[in-house]
Amino acid sequence: MQKKLYDNKQLNKLIVVNKPIFRSSNSYLNEIKRKYRNKKAGFSGTLDPFACGCLIVAFGQYSKLFQFLKKTPKTYKAVVWLGATSESLDIENIIGIKDEKRVDKELIKKEIANLIGTHEYYPPKYSAKKIDGKRAYEMAREGKDVEMKKSIMNISNTKFISYRHPFITFEASVSEGSYIRSLAQILLQRLEREGTLSFLNRLNEGEFKFEDEKDLNPIDYIDLKENIYFGDKSYFENGKKIQKKYFKYQDNGKYLIKFDTFFSIIQIENDEVKYLLNKVLLND
Repeated sequence: MQKKLYDNKQLNKLIVVNKPIFRSSNSYLNEIKRKYRNKKAGFSGTLDPFACGCLIVAFGQYSKLFQFLKKTPKTYKAVVWLGATSESLDIENIIGIKDEKRVDKELIKKEIANLIGTHEYYPPKYSAKKIDGKRAYEMAREGKDVEMKKSIMNISNTKFISYRHPFITFEASVSEGSYIRSLAQILLQRLEREGTLSFLNRLNEGEFKFEDEKDLNPIDYIDLKENIYFGDKSYFENGKKIQKKYFKYQDNGKYLIKFDTFFSIIQIENDEVKYLLNKVLLND
């Protein structure tokens, strides 16, 4: 008898997996779905195939929580390969390798520290950015002309790790939507050298980091103020309309409401209370 790949029962689960190098995030998610025998799952923060590391995965109702989680800043460990050039700014599309002059180690340390701040930049053409509804990397791989628009990224912290010519290793903590490949090019311009990323590992997304896929309590990671509800719990259980006067905090905003076996996320706007997510079950 053929083994059933997926269970039909609801599985609420929040974990961090360690995506391996040269696997797409979608492909690896499919493997995780099979591992836990549940096909209702999603992930947050796509990692490029050549990148590895922290990938947040949620099953069941928890897959709707991504927008409410503490996911920033994100920290990456990156290796820059001096002398290598690539159309994708990483090792997937190397077009040339040359001997590049050595760089003074103290200058590298200085310029890595100087990356802290706000940068205006062009995202890589080989990226998941959408242009007219299509992924930029899909158009680039088809040989089409890709015109990227400038973006902004904020770098909150950096750390020099090592310089073993021709490789520079550093860490950077960045805002949502940042591209470390582009950040590496900013560093290279300041060092007056050519190069590309040869390794990229996401160490964490906000408070999320890989710890052997242990189960996480979503309550600990939701980035919302907890409100207190003084009314009848059955209103939440049945999804009934609720009045603002039954909450401790009545200012406009999004709030977490906790009960013993489930939690909800609401939005108060003027005099209206709206369910954003209701009756999300907690695991035993």
